[in-house]
Amino acid sequence: MELLGNKNHKIIKGDALKALKEVVEDESIDLIFVDPPYNIGKDFNGYKDKWDKDEDYLEWCYKWLNLCLKKLKSNGSMYVMTATQFMPYYDVFLRDKINILSIIVWYYDSSGVQAKKYFGSMYEPILYCVKEKNNYTFNSNEILIEAKTGSERKLIDYRKNPPQIYNSKKVPGNVWEFPRVRYRMDEYENHPTQKPIALLERIIKASSNVGDIVLDPFSGSFTTAFVAKRLKRNSVSIELQEDYIKIGLRRLELSDEYKGEKLERELKSYELDKVSTGQFKLFEKKHGTYIHRKNQRNSK
Repeated sequence: MELLGNKNHKIIKGDALKALKEVVEDESIDLIFVDPPYNIGKDFNGYKDKWDKDEDYLEWCYKWLNLCLKKLKSNGSMYVMTATQFMPYYDVFLRDKINILSIIVWYYDSSGVQAKKYFGSMYEPILYCVKEKNNYTFNSNEILIEAKTGSERKLIDYRKNPPQIYNSKKVPGNVWEFPRVRYRMDEYENHPTQKPIALLERIIKASSNVGDIVLDPFSGSFTTAFVAKRLKRNSVSIELQEDYIKIGLRRLELSDEYKGEKLERELKSYELDKVSTGQFKLFEKKHGTYIHRKNQRNSK
């Protein structure tokens, strides 16, 4: 294993099970966000996300789930994602080990090819769990959204004296609509299952406070740690693959190089075309990456 980063934002390069056992202290984490391999055949830079048998995959999942529970503080929270077909197994396994408060549905539209002989999946489930039902962080005022029924239609609550217009803000329900990260988005990184910044912002704002420690055992594109840093939380990230470690070091601005290699965001195909024709020359930092700006005298 290799330890990188700094005291506020630690990166552990290595296997998640080994790192959780040997590096992360028990009862030291305020919030855990887990987005593991889904066992559906995704290609992670040459590594196939597919076990020989579903039973083997679930046995592996139960190991890191148990370890995550040990790392969580008594007032801590955990959000766990997986494929729709495996979420029932996660749910049953965790029922007698932690309090499951919600099953969140992350819904997104899809412009790609959908199933033609059955109803294709347009969402991913997230279990929201806390160790103690009466002692956990939930910053409802930090995540309020527009209450469309009350605010847009100006409905009157006649139960109050005097009658008043319904509140225009509310805590989100358990169906969250955020677009998936697309290739042309500023936040896009070269990772097949990158989660959107907006999704992690809601989770981290709701279930942690400034200075808290957020753990992501399968960091991938490092969106969890990136958002944690932006919201003045601390982070612990575990990642096995070196190419993704380099993404994390760059997005978190922890280092300009890794093993002698300068860390720069890989240009997208349409950006390369514009660079070759001289349309873009200047860079500016945005979302923890470098993006091209049109020719101008001064960057903002």
